[in-house]
Amino acid sequence: MSPVAIPADRRFHRAHVKPARRRGRVRTALWPLAKYALLVSVAVLVAYRGLLALSDAAVLRVDRILVRGNTRTSAAQIQSAIGGLRGQNLLFTDLEEWRRQLVASPWVRDAAFKRTLPSTVEVVVSEREPLGIGRVKDRLFLVDERGKLIDDYGPQYREFDLPIIDGLQPVDRMVEGPGIDPRGELAARVILSIRARPAVARHLSQVDVTDLHNAALIVDNDPALIYVGEERFLARLESYLGLASTLRERVDDIDYVDLRFDDRIFVRPSRAKALRFDSGGVRAKATRASVEKRRK
Repeated sequence: MSPVAIPADRRFHRAHVKPARRRGRVRTALWPLAKYALLVSVAVLVAYRGLLALSDAAVLRVDRILVRGNTRTSAAQIQSAIGGLRGQNLLFTDLEEWRRQLVASPWVRDAAFKRTLPSTVEVVVSEREPLGIGRVKDRLFLVDERGKLIDDYGPQYREFDLPIIDGLQPVDRMVEGPGIDPRGELAARVILSIRARPAVARHLSQVDVTDLHNAALIVDNDPALIYVGEERFLARLESYLGLASTLRERVDDIDYVDLRFDDRIFVRPSRAKALRFDSGGVRAKATRASVEKRRK
């Protein structure tokens, strides 16, 4: 009997071949990922060790602090304020924190810090500009361009010829922060506005900001209070200076002049009735003065 050929079962062969192919593909895909992971781990380790080395490097320790822009604050005072910066790592120290410490100094308005390799920090200082001498109870303070108190006024500042500012709040009542007073801000706006015209500014002797909505001025050799409200300070003071001689011809002793209404000027004579003038200086009529007492 001749042998009978039995065809091979193809399913049997597929069952053995396919799993072998799947395992090979998985190995092929995972091998590059493993290599990349290993490389990344090595890079991170190297970077970490490099950072440790940089943080401990003596050449990157701050050993020089260069100061520029200071006039009223000495370099020694600035060095003292940020003395702890010396010896810190140049790359990792928080310069913003050191800037905040320096700005707390009385005369420093702002400061910019710059790193310079290998071991230097440059500091550029912006100082405050005194605009007036604030009178608070029995103390005098220099007041800056933002209405903030700078320092006690004393003989060391006698070169400053500045207007007196009255009406500021006592320091212990300032709730917005040390040396901050909205009345000081009003006084600074008044003085800065008038400073734009030096010929007018030289006449300004005193600013009273007791009323936050109505600043009062006193000019040299003239005891009258000049009410200028809370805007157009320069224009209103110029108006008064132009009319002062005319007003004096008609009113011998003036208590105050109210310029807040622009087209009308109200004059209160001392111990007499108030007079109202139009903007050209012509008397319009007499009227009773308000019962508001004159500010001292």
